[in-house]
Amino acid sequence: MNTSPDNGVADDAKLASLKSLTTVTYALYALSLVVGVTAIVAIVLNYIKKDDARGTWLESHFTWQIRTFWWSVVWFVLGSITVFILIGWVVLGVAYVWFIYRIAKGWLNLNDNKPMAL
Repeated sequence: MNTSPDNGVADDAKLASLKSLTTVTYALYALSLVVGVTAIVAIVLNYIKKDDARGTWLESHFTWQIRTFWWSVVWFVLGSITVFILIGWVVLGVAYVWFIYRIAKGWLNLNDNKPMAL
């Protein structure tokens, strides 16, 4: 058992690093609205660092981002498939707005040091 006073400092540094990474991933997701490939970079980062966030308030942000990515993939694929029957345009529009909402809500909660309600 480590009772060193430095343990709290190490935990604070870990949280600060994870919060910075979470900020970067939100930025990558937001940038993906213009340059789609950045979402791939963000999801890879989410999965690589997910275990490091386990047990912290930032874990909920990682889960939020991962779910946002995969559900947006589902809705964008569904919208793309159905675009020829016009309903796809509605699906794509709603998915686009939903994606923006998820990124904005997550980023604002992160800025306020709040976990995401899943």
